[in-house]
Amino acid sequence: MVFHSFLIKYGEIGIKGKNRYIFEDALVRQMRYALKNVDGEFNVHKAQGRVYVDCEGEYDYEETVESLKRVFGIVGICPVVRVEEQGFEQLKKDVVAYMDEMYPDKNKTFKVEARRSIKSYPKNSMEINCDLGEVILETFPEMKVDVHHPDIRLNVEVRRQIYIYSEIIPGAGGMPVGTNGKAMLLLSGGIDSPVAGYMVSKRGVGLEATYFHAPPYTSERAKEKVVDLARLVARYSGPIKLHVVNFTDIQLYIYERCPHEELTIIMRRYMMKIAEHFAKKDDCLGLITGESIGQVASQTMQSLAATNAVCTLPVYRPLIGFDKQEIVDVSEKINTYETSILPFEDCCTIFVAKHPVTKPNLERIEKSERRLEEKIDQLFEEAVNSVETIICK
Repeated sequence: MVFHSFLIKYGEIGIKGKNRYIFEDALVRQMRYALKNVDGEFNVHKAQGRVYVDCEGEYDYEETVESLKRVFGIVGICPVVRVEEQGFEQLKKDVVAYMDEMYPDKNKTFKVEARRSIKSYPKNSMEINCDLGEVILETFPEMKVDVHHPDIRLNVEVRRQIYIYSEIIPGAGGMPVGTNGKAMLLLSGGIDSPVAGYMVSKRGVGLEATYFHAPPYTSERAKEKVVDLARLVARYSGPIKLHVVNFTDIQLYIYERCPHEELTIIMRRYMMKIAEHFAKKDDCLGLITGESIGQVASQTMQSLAATNAVCTLPVYRPLIGFDKQEIVDVSEKINTYETSILPFEDCCTIFVAKHPVTKPNLERIEKSERRLEEKIDQLFEEAVNSVETIICK
């Protein structure tokens, strides 16, 4: 079947009251961006409280649907057949043709739900429901009407043209990206942080990201892996500005000067400081990490408190109550899992202590950090000034 349009259903946007148009406009922008590289010409527009994608000429149906399924704010995608308004007898024929082609197995229940936006149309919605239901029953006797729990909800919308649809393809849900500000994601090559970025982006937050590279202890392939992950997340969030920070000198200096059981916490605190530097520079409203309580030594409640203490921006941890399998399930859903498990080490795993502290004392951590005062500010400046910036799309 050839579908000429898609009716887009949204969820939370509908309860935004007088501000709803702001969210609708953001949704339209995100849809246009998502369809920009899809074969075909598309007109994304609002009409009478609805959002539509009209397809002009030939287009790739599967690619179009997959692109729309990654747009946050969409809860349903309805493929629509558009027909010209040529009188009710012709509409009956069009509806019968639609049902025949759409549902080869006729042993189903159905309900007709008509909506008439042109009040001059000779039949009202109830009459359209009854008359179209009657002709379907006459043409396909094995079909039955069920107004409460039908297998098929046949929607017929009378506009300048008539829109016929019955399928609803689930969308990504959430809120349109950009409607809730921007945040900085601490992105590693692991499973967790790409999922954290996806989940915060689903709430309408735009993303930037910071990755800590440690050559020669980590390879260029490790960096490419993180860029690949950023691109996979960007399919949902839109373009991600990725800051690649050379962290080697800071790590080595901490390794030389600080107790080894505190290495992970102190390194993590400096990562947060550097990520916050770029976040403030680019007007981000918070930091995002992939931490989950108790997953590793640096993610105990005490460790998270010690890490938080170094930040002035809020730190968002969308995976905080997830277990590992739940995180893996989301990573498989968004297609980051296979990339995340590629065997390229990131800088965190290179300098892990054999017996890391699991209940760090903040005063003791700050006392250990005072051993770094001679050079740490200089190394900090060198790291942020030598950053490599990559736009991931």
